[in-house]
Amino acid sequence: MAFQAKDLSVIAYANGFTLWHYATADAAASVDTAGYFNDAADMLRRGDMILANTDTDGAFVSGIFHVSGNDGTTVDVDDLTQVGATDAD
Repeated sequence: MAFQAKDLSVIAYANGFTLWHYATADAAASVDTAGYFNDAADMLRRGDMILANTDTDGAFVSGIFHVSGNDGTTVDVDDLTQVGATDAD
């Protein structure tokens, strides 16, 4: 799949920082590829964070992407920092 703008939404904004949420059936390894978020280059800024639910139709992985670069055309995010990786009942 590809980036879907309808699935990216603002959670909070303050002092030039935006916290986003994004949900996708794409795997985290696809989402963290440079260029995945290019269609949102006019919104995402270096330093923004994206809370994400990835692989929503499969293994379902949640975590945080950090926007590490945006030159106005190409957006790059760091690899997913996974949240909730284990559940020891």
